Amino acid sequence: MNVDDYDFELPEELIAQTPLQERSASRLLMLNKADGQLRHGHFTDILDQFQPGDTLVLNDTRVIPARLFGVKEDTGAKAEVLLLKNLGEDRWEALVKPGKKLKTGAVIVFGDELRAVIEDESDMGGRTLRFIYQGIFQEILDRLGTMPLPPYIKETLEDRERYQTVYARQEGSAAAPTAGLHFTEELLAQIADKGVNIAYITLHVGLGTFRPMSVDKVEEHVMHAEYFEISQETADIINEARARGGRIIAVGTTSCRTLETAGQQFQGKALEACSGWTDIFIYPGYDFTVVNALITNFHLPKSTLVMLVSALAGREHVLAAYREAIAESYRFFSFGDAMFIY
Repeated sequence: MNVDDYDFELPEELIAQTPLQERSASRLLMLNKADGQLRHGHFTDILDQFQPGDTLVLNDTRVIPARLFGVKEDTGAKAEVLLLKNLGEDRWEALVKPGKKLKTGAVIVFGDELRAVIEDESDMGGRTLRFIYQGIFQEILDRLGTMPLPPYIKETLEDRERYQTVYARQEGSAAAPTAGLHFTEELLAQIADKGVNIAYITLHVGLGTFRPMSVDKVEEHVMHAEYFEISQETADIINEARARGGRIIAVGTTSCRTLETAGQQFQGKALEACSGWTDIFIYPGYDFTVVNALITNFHLPKSTLVMLVSALAGREHVLAAYREAIAESYRFFSFGDAMFIY
């Protein structure tokens, strides 16, 4: 399977640079995965798509201010760090810029409060950093760090909370689960009032979100592992819904990957509380075990996310939907519009 099979022309002006003033004001493209039928609407129309007994699964990860700007201690040259994974004992997996000049042993200084020693190197700018500081690291990070917006967003985000979902709880993510940015507390309450179960999982978004496809064949790509948690309460909600024949609707590809990780782990049996690291890569040919429907944004060409939605709805249906979205000037990526694949 060729990566180029998931390419398409995307006009630059459709890349959303800022969030809409109202979270639920986004447009919604609805795609029937069985026949490819498309319908247009607004995100609030999602309420009409739910049925009593459905279960909506949300990723409650919370983005940390993971981007740090400092200088190389010996030269004073500018350095940028994006924290990705807490390895414990003040060590973090991170991406650094400029990678060619920040080698093992280099020290990066962030003002008077924080220093980082590069302990190890990996590919594509990946580094292992050990931080040196006094006090509480999270408080220092809150003061010095900035929100890790994707590189295609050039605008400054004045309100940090606009890059958080309204239900974000568990700190540790390097990027927002952006499909959830459309939901308001009021809309979630209306969904619950309709008889829809709402359940939460956690997946801390890491390097897998930032790493592009660098292979020609889809099957050769290796996903980077990200940490996830599913509580027993959530497992019970999902098990009961499945037993009644209710749909499991994932909000975002991160929720989808987490649920399918659990589905693979328990191999068709009832889900149980679980946690750990997942590197699951979902692409066409994958047999979904838990997820029936998906709410997601519009993704990059040739990305693993386009391949995931193609696995659920079929490559031809998804690419046709994307062509329609482009023709109708839908907003793409993190602050863009939404799709409902059912």
